[in-house]
Amino acid sequence: MTSRALMCMTLAAALATGVLAAAPPAGGQVNINTATVQQLQLLPRVGPALAQRIVDFRTANGPFKAPEELARVKGIGEKSFSRLQPYLTTNGATTLTEKVRSPRKDTSGAKAQR
Repeated sequence: MTSRALMCMTLAAALATGVLAAAPPAGGQVNINTATVQQLQLLPRVGPALAQRIVDFRTANGPFKAPEELARVKGIGEKSFSRLQPYLTTNGATTLTEKVRSPRKDTSGAKAQR
């Protein structure tokens, strides 16, 4: 097997297992117990309304014990939570400083070849 073929197979395996999934920037996390509305909006696909609902939920129910509790906030389902999870913490400082952009969906209409 050539080294090129081996490299292609390794890359395909890494993509399939999510090894190359977007990782948070070094130290880039948001403490959902202390973050402001503006800091929460740095998370992928979190706008002003959702950020405010997170703060309102936290105010009404107390601090989150684990990041998974964020799924109790209206508008955060399983998909949203899995997108946010790498950037969430419930202790320490908020260190995320730039908006995290989600990858765009393929809208070309092309289907994967089998």
